[in-house]
Amino acid sequence: MVCISPPERLSAAPDLIKVWFRFVPREGWLPYDAEGLWATHLSPDTARVANTPFLQDGVAEGDVVRFVTDDDGLHWSCERVEASGNCTVRVLPVPNGPLGPSAEAVYEQLAPFGLGGESFSAELPLVAFTVPADADLGQIKALLRQGRMDGWWHFEEPCITDAWRSA
Repeated sequence: MVCISPPERLSAAPDLIKVWFRFVPREGWLPYDAEGLWATHLSPDTARVANTPFLQDGVAEGDVVRFVTDDDGLHWSCERVEASGNCTVRVLPVPNGPLGPSAEAVYEQLAPFGLGGESFSAELPLVAFTVPADADLGQIKALLRQGRMDGWWHFEEPCITDAWRSA
């Protein structure tokens, strides 16, 4: 198993645990088959996701997941039991595009919307954003689409809501 875990910036917070998600790696993409996300421990078998996933689809920051704990003490997600209403959007700048290979430039373009997110690495400037349920979804989608048309970035929508779809 090859795993990825987000930066340790949240690890000092109280009541946080790492919840692991398994998935089938995508061909031609990163070679991982599991991702660990920080989560606030809510009950013996549930936790609220506390950061944005880079690789796991179908989950967003703020969602509540049920997990099982294995013999090694690792918490493995079984299902999402409560959706937060937030969306996850991932943006990868086009290296030879107007923004260059800069995660910071991607953040700057989306800064007016106050989106929180994380960048993967300097070598892979993939930015994973949490789009809050109460954000201006239509304007964010319009900017993402325009940026794609202008050659700034590629983006994907791995966890969206009906509100996002209809915006």
